[in-house]
Amino acid sequence: MVCFARHQTGRGARGDPAWAAAAVLRGPKRLAAATVACRAGGPYLPGLLAIREGPSLEAAVRRLEVSPDVLLVDATGRDHPRAAGMAIHLGAVLRLATVGVTHRPLLAAGPWPDDRRGASAPLVLDGEQVGAWLRTRAGARPLAIHSGWRTTVEVAVEIVLRATSGYRTPAPLRCARRLARSARAGA
Repeated sequence: MVCFARHQTGRGARGDPAWAAAAVLRGPKRLAAATVACRAGGPYLPGLLAIREGPSLEAAVRRLEVSPDVLLVDATGRDHPRAAGMAIHLGAVLRLATVGVTHRPLLAAGPWPDDRRGASAPLVLDGEQVGAWLRTRAGARPLAIHSGWRTTVEVAVEIVLRATSGYRTPAPLRCARRLARSARAGA
């Protein structure tokens, strides 16, 4: 997870201060965590998030003392103008299986799933399923799940469902967000 300095507006710029964090969890237990103070690789441009945040996330993951089996990333996979969102880029660079988890799809579309935990519905782009909506809690807005590097949509959905017990957002992403925000607050 990457966070940037507060009170900035617009797309940002190359060199903006950033704080990245990664965490390895097994159930509720945190096995490893790492944070890095870094600089943005560029401004935010739709479809090019890997340029802005990718190097920071890579640095945080490489600092982990325990390597994750699969990396959950706040980014898309094949739901992307070039069918290669940051979840795919980061997985390829790190040689780790990845799953993208976002609050909405980038380009894909599909109906929301039933209002029960574990319900899913396909996200389709150009006639191909590139992800899925997943309801992680009844009554909560579903998440957009994206297969990343070396994962399928079905596997991605199962991994996220296991990581969300009682919460909407997967535990590793919640933990990394807290770590990045704490690092920013301490800067």
